[in-house]
Amino acid sequence: MPFLLLHLQPSLGFRKPVHPVPATKTPTRASSHLSSPTQNSTNFGKWVADFRSKSWNFALSGALSLALSLTGVGFAEGKVGVNKPELLPKEFSTVIDVAGFLSDGQEKRLAREIDGIEKHSGFKLRVLAQNYPNTPGLAIKDFWQVDDRTIVFVADPTFGNIINFNVGNTVDLDIPRSFWSRLAGKYGNIFYWKEKGEDASIEAAVMAISNCLREPVGRNNCSEVK
Repeated sequence: MPFLLLHLQPSLGFRKPVHPVPATKTPTRASSHLSSPTQNSTNFGKWVADFRSKSWNFALSGALSLALSLTGVGFAEGKVGVNKPELLPKEFSTVIDVAGFLSDGQEKRLAREIDGIEKHSGFKLRVLAQNYPNTPGLAIKDFWQVDDRTIVFVADPTFGNIINFNVGNTVDLDIPRSFWSRLAGKYGNIFYWKEKGEDASIEAAVMAISNCLREPVGRNNCSEVK
């Protein structure tokens, strides 16, 4: 769903950043006070809403500090928020590389692919390559006009896995949550980008997203990371 970007207002209703986390086993014990399914559902809903609000403070102004899995929600240590608009390009760009991972040619190719994605699907993909705390941080929100149709892809090796996402609610309706975790696991793991290079991970991830968004929406769309 960690990463270090901006702080989005809760009203945007985005899902938290997607990032694979290892499952943990916790001991269970019997309780004499059993809650009804309705009460449990209500309590869980309140917890999720509260967690989402807090999570944005970590994830988008920190450094890839949150993660989702199909079985639960976990988070890592958040970083202090950064706001450096001076690191933004003078002209609008869908790809911002303040870490120097990409060549000029690679940036242009990615920008063309992203333009094609938006024309085909209506969804906006935005790519930020950074090394925390060398990041525009909060300034990205207004620069990119992030909304619920936006996929923010932050390439940052701070926590080992270089591929981190924040996915808008509308996108989340079409793309299964598991896709983002599998994508980060395949092309973002430290072994991959250490061997292939940060640029290779970024390009592979963008192409996988492009392939996914070009598939017809259905039960099996984006079932493979191509």
